Amino acid sequence: MKFKTLQFLTVATTVLVALLVNAAVGAAIAAIFGFSAWKGAVVANLVAIFLLPHLPKNVARAGVLTEVWTGEMIKAFRTPPTAVGWYDRVRSYDQYVNNDVIHFTEIGGDPTVLVNNKTYPLNITKLDDADKPVSLDRFDTEATPVTDDELHAVSYDKMGSVLERHREALKETTWEKAIHAYAPDGNKEKKTPVITTTGDAVNGRKKFTVADLIELKRQCDNMKMPQDGRVLVLCSDHSNDLLETSKNYAEHYNINDTEGKITRLYGFDIYEYNKCPYYNATTLNKIAFGKAPAATDIQASVAFRVNNMMKANGSVQFYHQDAVNDPLYHRNLVNFRKWNIALPLKGDCTRAAVVSAKAS
Repeated sequence: MKFKTLQFLTVATTVLVALLVNAAVGAAIAAIFGFSAWKGAVVANLVAIFLLPHLPKNVARAGVLTEVWTGEMIKAFRTPPTAVGWYDRVRSYDQYVNNDVIHFTEIGGDPTVLVNNKTYPLNITKLDDADKPVSLDRFDTEATPVTDDELHAVSYDKMGSVLERHREALKETTWEKAIHAYAPDGNKEKKTPVITTTGDAVNGRKKFTVADLIELKRQCDNMKMPQDGRVLVLCSDHSNDLLETSKNYAEHYNINDTEGKITRLYGFDIYEYNKCPYYNATTLNKIAFGKAPAATDIQASVAFRVNNMMKANGSVQFYHQDAVNDPLYHRNLVNFRKWNIALPLKGDCTRAAVVSAKAS
């Protein structure tokens, strides 16, 4: 009887320790991604209870809870990123993604409106719509090695820190790709104007002024951009210019910490982002995404209407090679693949950009 009691206590202690360890790991993962610790603890234990027993026997299972990390990554991408409020305001089309492809209906046009018509029969205008499938962009992080020696020696969650950095790198790149896609390809009058600044010379360029902001409004008005939902994303140079020249802008800077919006001026909700796209200062054409800017290229600010833009998240894949499968280096390898896209809803969508003019 005493032996059975002792055996029971040993098993109970083992189970309790296992649950506590799973809870600690899950809570740590949840804390890194900004979620409730108790939710992470529950998820980790559920994974351990319902998934691990179905894995092959006699196989090392120590290391990363793949399903937990993948789930937390997906949640992180669906959490509003307050640091880039302009991106958060764009409508999400996540629910329309199927196998990392999104299907758009390309609208064929609008009907003609007749006022006080007296001519009959009325003309018949056919509005042809078409299905337009678009594949999402694929974002891959390069694999990061984490050796067993590192995991044994360090006093913090090294694996959690590495995976958090992968997540942040993916988010930053998707935002950078989005603002590049929302910006016009080049200067087209009354469609996608790219205007140049007119302020005082500084560091080889002309400053962005309130007068330039009013000219941008005039251009948006001329191309009939609806006034609701107008957004201006300033590059760092232009934001600093307005801090020096606009009292209204300077007084509102850093007041709003929840939406990322700095202020509203002349019909634009104004944001700041330091990875806006670059344009050729002479041709005013946008530089391709990922291409290093040349000496003749200069960063621009981007204006668009949020109602005319879209974004969509697809699947997330977490790749992990366990150290037990690496007899030479005893290292874990981890990386992520993320599918995402951000585009104007129409190719001829009205949008604009502001480029600093070269100072003579």
